[in-house]
Amino acid sequence: MRLIYLCLLLWLPPTYAAKAEQPIRFGLTAVVLTENLRFLDQWSQYLEQKMGRQIEFVLRKSYREVMDLVTAGGIEFAWICGYPYVQKRTPESLELLTVPVYRGAPRYHSYIIVHHTSPYNSFTDLQDKIFAFSDPDSNSGFLYPLSLIAEQDEDAETFFRHTFFTFNHAETVQAVSEQVADGGAVDSYIWEYLAIFRPDITEQTRIIKKSPGFGFPPIVSRLGVDHTTVKLMKQTLENMDQDPSGKRLLARLKLDGFAHYSDSLFNGIRALANTTKRNNLLSNMIATD
Repeated sequence: MRLIYLCLLLWLPPTYAAKAEQPIRFGLTAVVLTENLRFLDQWSQYLEQKMGRQIEFVLRKSYREVMDLVTAGGIEFAWICGYPYVQKRTPESLELLTVPVYRGAPRYHSYIIVHHTSPYNSFTDLQDKIFAFSDPDSNSGFLYPLSLIAEQDEDAETFFRHTFFTFNHAETVQAVSEQVADGGAVDSYIWEYLAIFRPDITEQTRIIKKSPGFGFPPIVSRLGVDHTTVKLMKQTLENMDQDPSGKRLLARLKLDGFAHYSDSLFNGIRALANTTKRNNLLSNMIATD
């Protein structure tokens, strides 16, 4: 009997062996609206069907937590912000996989927002006021407003009366809509997504400044992940717009699709990062928040 059982184990079909593989782990933060857990289940099922592997979305509050998972080998893929992507790491732990296409282009903006009844009409009007940042590693929610302070030759530590991090672009919009903050910096994609699904809060806000276009928050892969797995994930994501089920998922995300772009797409964010480093703004703001 034992011999028969052993033979059965040795001759298991390949599908059973595939199920025994470790799941592919995919890190997410507030770069997408992660409160829509049902959608994430549907997306993971779609990826599993196409890739023949279990997909596990790993949700974390901040970009830093996701980046730490990448560095530690805890996840294989991640949807991150352009700012953590361009930061130098030694040794390097990730590479660009694919970039979302939004409204015909792989770009988005930072919106500086205030309450819709606010008397403030420019970024400088918010000096000495309360300001909500989204994440210390967010380009649109932190780095860009810091660059605006640098342009004014002001001290980031004292420009605002008080600042705080929400660690979620949607919560930054909420904070401004409820007048917990006088102003805030948010991802244009998230604000516009909320304008469709949560107009009750976006209608309470007003955009007073729009940044130049930046490379859209990319999807990256961890260096060292099996090349075949990386290639298949890239193909699966970039072919979603050619597949009826994939199109429906993209429509839920309000994205056109995913596509291959050069790393130079993120040079604008690199330039901002270099500016803030020269002015010692970034480290000082994080240390004193």
